[in-house]
Amino acid sequence: MSRDLSDVRFLTVAEVAEMMRVSNMTVYRMVHAGEIPAIRFGRSFRIPESAVVEAIKPRATDVG
Repeated sequence: MSRDLSDVRFLTVAEVAEMMRVSNMTVYRMVHAGEIPAIRFGRSFRIPESAVVEAIKPRATDVG
């Protein structure tokens, strides 16, 4: 069940904002609301790329 962290790619808030085409503040709000998991390093956050892909993946309930 444990994953090797060397396999996980972490993104900055700015990188996530660019991928999602939203502002940095929107990403911070999503992190603080628990919508996207993040790890805090000092004063900055790192977000697993897999969590971003999951967050932007279309869901059957979102379509049409």
